[in-house]
Amino acid sequence: MDLIPPYVAAKERYANAPYRYSGHSGLQLPLISLGLWHNFGGDAPQSTMRALLTYAFDHGITHFDLANNYGPPYGAAECNFGALFKRDFLPYRDELIISTKAGFDMWEGPYGNFGSRKYLIASLNQSLKRMGLEYVDIFYHHRPDPHTPLEETMEALSDIVRQGKALYVGLSNYDGERLRKAQALLKENHTPCIICQNRYSIFDRTVEENGLLAAAPEVGCGIIAFSPLAQGLLTDRYLNGIAPDTRVMKDGRFLKEESVKEHYDAIRALNGMALDRSQTLAQMALAWLLSKQSITSVLMGASKVSQLADALGALEHLDFDAEELKRIDCLSGFNHA
Repeated sequence: MDLIPPYVAAKERYANAPYRYSGHSGLQLPLISLGLWHNFGGDAPQSTMRALLTYAFDHGITHFDLANNYGPPYGAAECNFGALFKRDFLPYRDELIISTKAGFDMWEGPYGNFGSRKYLIASLNQSLKRMGLEYVDIFYHHRPDPHTPLEETMEALSDIVRQGKALYVGLSNYDGERLRKAQALLKENHTPCIICQNRYSIFDRTVEENGLLAAAPEVGCGIIAFSPLAQGLLTDRYLNGIAPDTRVMKDGRFLKEESVKEHYDAIRALNGMALDRSQTLAQMALAWLLSKQSITSVLMGASKVSQLADALGALEHLDFDAEELKRIDCLSGFNHA
């Protein structure tokens, strides 16, 4: 017998929760969104996943972000989310923004990857079944496809919206030039892209260099930044070296030991700046992103409720003066020239 009482959302969940419009759309997203990339896989404790989702929603985080291959194994995050959605969030469906994606490898054979019409529609159908949903709010093409004509991919996204399986279209890991082309095609189909999801942090300025940061507002598209804490580099986790229980030692797929060592001095100096601002390093890193009006939201992954609580604290101080911005650029190795 399930002895855990049913979840009832906090009455004051919107009292202090700021939102921003995504591009030229009417959709508002919370400044902090919850990503289910890590920590929602097959071996994740249900109690931890439930605590993260309920704490987030209780504090105005209405946006939960997934993808077809989040796990491991592939599909596990959507299955786990679906079970918790059915149990706890059915009464709140119309208050939630749920997104998923397709574009990376998902199943064997020629139809389980990239951006063909066959793959995108089949993948979303599978995702909806795993999550127990009739539709997602945002469906992303997860990465550009060098083989499929862009027209085919964008028409498939438009048809998915027309079929009622998604409300909005998003693009992930696109650069500025490809976004402009994709947006033009989507507008012809009357389903403009409202959001781009790209990696962006103090240490990763790719969107500044590939034209995405400039192109997105020009074509009416918002930006949601993933990996805003650079896989933990921009937290207090590595200020005193690499502990045995850190992700670097347990799972080196996304952050390497040499990268941590390379950034030691910068991490410590940035942490000193954050302390001067009465913030944690993570809070300052998130605030730095959100100080840019082109950024609609930042996508937080979390393994503990305390990490989400800390992230929300960033919203109390989003302003930077010119000297602070210059020093952050210098410490990150970013060269304006």
